[in-house]
Amino acid sequence: MPQAQALHDTMPAPTAVLFGLSGCLVDFGARTRHNSHESAEHAHLTPGALEALHQLRHQDIPCAWLDELPHAQSQALAASLPGWITAAPTSLGTEHWPSPHACWQALMALKVNRLDGCVLVSGEPRLLQSGLNAGLWTIGLASCGSLCGLPPAEWLALSQQEREHKRGKATLQLFSLGVHSVIDHLGELTTCLADIDLRRRKGEKP
Repeated sequence: MPQAQALHDTMPAPTAVLFGLSGCLVDFGARTRHNSHESAEHAHLTPGALEALHQLRHQDIPCAWLDELPHAQSQALAASLPGWITAAPTSLGTEHWPSPHACWQALMALKVNRLDGCVLVSGEPRLLQSGLNAGLWTIGLASCGSLCGLPPAEWLALSQQEREHKRGKATLQLFSLGVHSVIDHLGELTTCLADIDLRRRKGEKP
């Protein structure tokens, strides 16, 4: 146990963590994209989101969220988030996902001066591709993102077999995109970040 603790203590913490908004921090199933006039109804935090954010804040790790929704919609979705996590600046010009510029701009706004150890977490393939193009570590969310696309009630109404089928299909799609890790939801983020830290210790690069 002391050796394991010593290993954990010497692991490099993430430099910064960027999150997608819809289908990641809030809006399980990313339904706002299909019901654009009901943003407030989808503003509920996804499983594990609040705990993950508080853990990162406790570690003094800079965080921000990104979305391509219109400003009013994204602000309505973000209403349930802690006030200290900020929105990344809107992309300038015509550069949109999967261009890397949105991720770079978000990191610059956080005053992060290096890409090493920066992580993007999202359930949206286009944003994940943006993170990959930007040179970030990427974590895909299988069940609560747009690939499964079901609101919480419908997701829970599925049988275990049906959920596993949808989750497995989404996981394959995310890995085929090239993401570095896939988890079900943000309740598994801490363990996943520890795994990425270990991979960094071994010299792996995104």
